[in-house]
Amino acid sequence: MTFKETMCLTISNHQTGDRAPLDNEFCALGAHEAVNDYGHSTIRQNMRTVIVDYCRTPFHRAHRGELKDIRPEDLSSTVIAEIVERTGIHADSIEDVMLGCAYPEGEQGLNLGRIATYLSGLPNTVPGMTTNRLCGSSMQVIHTAAGSIAMGSGDAFICAGVETMSRVQRGGFNRSLHPTIESNYPDAYINMGMTAENLANSHQISRSSQELFAASSHKKAINAQNLGFFEDEIVEISGVKQDGCMREPNLEKMGQLKPAFDENGTVTAATSSPLTDGAAALLVCSEEFALANGLTPLASIVSTAVSGVPPEIMGYGPVPSSAKALDRAGLTMDDLGVIELNEAFSAQSLACMQDMGLNMDDERINIDGGALSIGHPLGASGCRITGKSASLLQRLQTDYALATMCIGGGMGIATVLERWN
Repeated sequence: MTFKETMCLTISNHQTGDRAPLDNEFCALGAHEAVNDYGHSTIRQNMRTVIVDYCRTPFHRAHRGELKDIRPEDLSSTVIAEIVERTGIHADSIEDVMLGCAYPEGEQGLNLGRIATYLSGLPNTVPGMTTNRLCGSSMQVIHTAAGSIAMGSGDAFICAGVETMSRVQRGGFNRSLHPTIESNYPDAYINMGMTAENLANSHQISRSSQELFAASSHKKAINAQNLGFFEDEIVEISGVKQDGCMREPNLEKMGQLKPAFDENGTVTAATSSPLTDGAAALLVCSEEFALANGLTPLASIVSTAVSGVPPEIMGYGPVPSSAKALDRAGLTMDDLGVIELNEAFSAQSLACMQDMGLNMDDERINIDGGALSIGHPLGASGCRITGKSASLLQRLQTDYALATMCIGGGMGIATVLERWN
């Protein structure tokens, strides 16, 4: 099968020989008969979840940034405590602290979600959990909280994410590959940079376009910083008040870098998100809880989705996950005023945008910059882009936002938000 045929089946959750897949703008084969509504007929009746507030630490480059010596318990507890202080909610009303972390071992082990509560000023009656969906971990805990609220299992959740890539190495300390999987399915363990090279090849993404996209991300982030757009979201930690990953872009210097993953490839350090330290958190609660406690939500969660793709093109995950989430919401790309597409690599971002019908200069995409410039602390990025989407809806007074990201191992995750009015 061709690449497009394979991905069309992936997007639609269909198998070869099934009836025609979902009809939407992402379906490269242009099928004309939708046979699965993905729960779209019931989702609006059940989901009444809102996002009230969002904050994050500054994001800094791992190993040489200003957060390299700060433990993950301190990073995560700082943003959790900030959410409690900002919202003024009583600890007794918090059902659970849900923390996303991509490599929960070493300092990030021992159920960091629970451990962080002890440094957050919360009583021991507030439980905590840790979820690992690699890069999508903290967006996943938002989905989990929304599902719990929809089924009546709690009204208020602190959803957070953290990663210290300085202190816990990517891949973990005790990497041990299953011999059968390594032999029969080697792409299950593929290097993430090679997945970006694969998408650059399949979608004919040039090195120059990757560098232009990265430069644009840095320009937008620096502009947002200069305009003070990060001030409300960043909480100081250990005297660090400002992000440390963004750089004034220089296309000439970018062009001189050697390929990072394949000596004949096009992906470089400049077009890859940096290893990053940081944490983020937000309050996810029911509409009824927010109103009863005098809280003004930023946005409501309209729909959520996860999807699987071949691991060798893991960066393509936002395409099918976004298609599912938008269909469940009864929306199209044209309805969106904000799109937060996590920039793991320029190549994967551009490949996704190409098949989502988006142009590189679309002003709705990563308005204040993305992971290439701000940074990508794996377990925290889902919270960051979801919280950012919610706050941008209010700042721009537009109605709908999409937050979506690729996930190592071949997955995608997406969240559709509606501005609280």
